[in-house]
Amino acid sequence: MPPDTHGTNAPICYLGDDHLGAAAAYLAGVMAHAKLPFEHVPSTASPPADFGSRQYAVYVLSDYPAARIDATQWAVLVERVRRGSGLVMIGGWESFHGRLGEYHRTPLADLLPVEMLDRDDRRNFAQPCLVRAAAEHPVLAGLPWETPPSIGGLNVVRPKAGSQTVLTAVPFSVRRQGDGFQFTPGPEMPLLVLGRSGEGRTAALATDVAPHWVGGLVDWGDRRVVQEVAAGFIEVGNWYARFFENLLRWARGEG
Repeated sequence: MPPDTHGTNAPICYLGDDHLGAAAAYLAGVMAHAKLPFEHVPSTASPPADFGSRQYAVYVLSDYPAARIDATQWAVLVERVRRGSGLVMIGGWESFHGRLGEYHRTPLADLLPVEMLDRDDRRNFAQPCLVRAAAEHPVLAGLPWETPPSIGGLNVVRPKAGSQTVLTAVPFSVRRQGDGFQFTPGPEMPLLVLGRSGEGRTAALATDVAPHWVGGLVDWGDRRVVQEVAAGFIEVGNWYARFFENLLRWARGEG
């Protein structure tokens, strides 16, 4: 096996979110803006034939069909994470258990800092669901959590013992009351859970990086970030971009 890749200039391996002309443009745009090197594998493709010989600082899986990763590639990914590469799973219909039971019976179940459900774990919010900072952490640094963004959906997960929940989701029930509205918070749900597997840092973000589940988070900011991606561009809030940059840099071993 190659040496530990923690803290090196090795690229991020980004698996999923369709292709760079679609949903993958969002995270790819953030990484390009932050000057984080990456290699992208679209949801319709399997990892490259030389996957086992490539060194990656972080593996990101987001709406990527688990069946596209074969047994040999799983073994490589597990070993690399335990030797120091980061691992980030981002929520979606093909993340965690998802619609079809994508990951709860794969080797990823042992690496992630959360337990996945053994049934459909998707939860959509028609009314406001706000993000709450539950702990101080470098991933959250420099961001105004006192003015929280909203999300549109998530995968239900359970934090493992020894993990750290740094963000929660707070769904609200809203009813018209006279000339105003009554907001009643519901039970908080884990949104961002961090941990370790061997020497590797691991993260489970239960919502998505791209519409529709990302909700208002994609526009969170006091200015706009515009970044060319493939043949197009993204335009997002600067705090959204900073949050995902923080998450990826932490997973790389920075901070």
